[in-house]
Amino acid sequence: MIRYHARWVVPVTTPPIQDGTVVVDGAHITYVGPRASAPAGDDYELGDTLLLPGLINTHTHLELTAMRGFLEGLTFPLWIDTLRRSRNDVLTEATLLDSARLGIVEGLERGITTYADTCSSGVALRAMHELGVRGIMYQETFGPDPASCDAAMEELRQRVMLLQTQETELLRVGISPHAPYTVSDALYRAAGAYARDAGLPMAMHIAESEDEHHFVTAGAGEFAERHRRREIAVHPRGRSPVALLEDLGCLHNHALLIHTVRLDTGDIGTIVRTNSAVAHCPASNAKFGHGIALLTQLIDAGIDVGIGSDSVASNNRMDMLEEARLAALLQSARTGNPNAVSAQTALELATIRGARALGIADRVGSLEVSKEADLAAFDLRAARTIPVHDPVATAIYSLSGAAARLVTVAGRPLVEDGAVIINPGLLHDRVAAVGDALAEWKSRPSPQ
Repeated sequence: MIRYHARWVVPVTTPPIQDGTVVVDGAHITYVGPRASAPAGDDYELGDTLLLPGLINTHTHLELTAMRGFLEGLTFPLWIDTLRRSRNDVLTEATLLDSARLGIVEGLERGITTYADTCSSGVALRAMHELGVRGIMYQETFGPDPASCDAAMEELRQRVMLLQTQETELLRVGISPHAPYTVSDALYRAAGAYARDAGLPMAMHIAESEDEHHFVTAGAGEFAERHRRREIAVHPRGRSPVALLEDLGCLHNHALLIHTVRLDTGDIGTIVRTNSAVAHCPASNAKFGHGIALLTQLIDAGIDVGIGSDSVASNNRMDMLEEARLAALLQSARTGNPNAVSAQTALELATIRGARALGIADRVGSLEVSKEADLAAFDLRAARTIPVHDPVATAIYSLSGAAARLVTVAGRPLVEDGAVIINPGLLHDRVAAVGDALAEWKSRPSPQ
């Protein structure tokens, strides 16, 4: 048994413990409490640190890490189109894999142990396995033209069957029909039925932007014009994007709805009624100018809400404590209530609430006896954390940007003394070279 001793242990579901200890036996936690009462074991002195459950990222795109800073200042439809074209022209399976690996390294350095990743190429699952983290990889499917539905579904089934051979105790495969502007009604229906019949987790980008809302409700706007140029029929599809998903049979199996910025009371009622969950991405939503989601209403309605970074192509970094801080600050600004989302609730979004949104709260998300030992310790010796009056507030408002000193997944150390144990070698150089190739692509004349 290993006894992890820290100045502050923050279990999340119970009050913080000063001079606390977490005891780990193999993959599981066997004790959480004061150091003085801890059972015997080998001592691991973390010193003046704050020990948290491993952080949970409920939405990311690891394979796009190489696109950090590449798509700045674009309108959302143009961002989507440029991402698609440049990815198809420049990135290979090998470079996408390196990109995903680097994304996980960055996440581990910030204490993230669980990744809910939507991935087109499928490489994220391999990267998560190599680096020893926990996660769900949602295999994306695309097809705005109803005529492509059968082919898209056949490819999706084949990809999922192959990916499922790589599932482990830590890793699971799901599916992700991408978004209303890339998925036809026929493909939504087919994917929803497949997920329901096969018991697959499903995640979908939905209610993210005004462009998407206008496209779904009125069959108009830039997404509609792009469809018409491809000779794909466009028409109003539903009262709202969330209502569309319900109409097409996609809200089941605790579906994960990503973004949900543009909601009304009817949409919130639908999410409650269908027992769907939400991945809230405050930095990405703000950077695109999509708005501030109704986070307080979602929480008050009892919806399972976690927090996500989205890709670093739209956010530029992966830091769940920063996302939690931003979530709290934006809700205070939106509502005029300085405690609209408390520091405690914000920390829960990055831990236990995220675990609930992903359906894994019985295993991780808090420091409790019998749960798996996903841990993240952060140094409190930095000047911006002193003094510590409230360790939860310190975690949310002072630790963003800090590197984790220790990270474990199911008891296995992945970060020690602030360094990722699995050496990424020349990974940084290889991903930087991909960035150079993308920059060269951008310098080419635009297609007519």
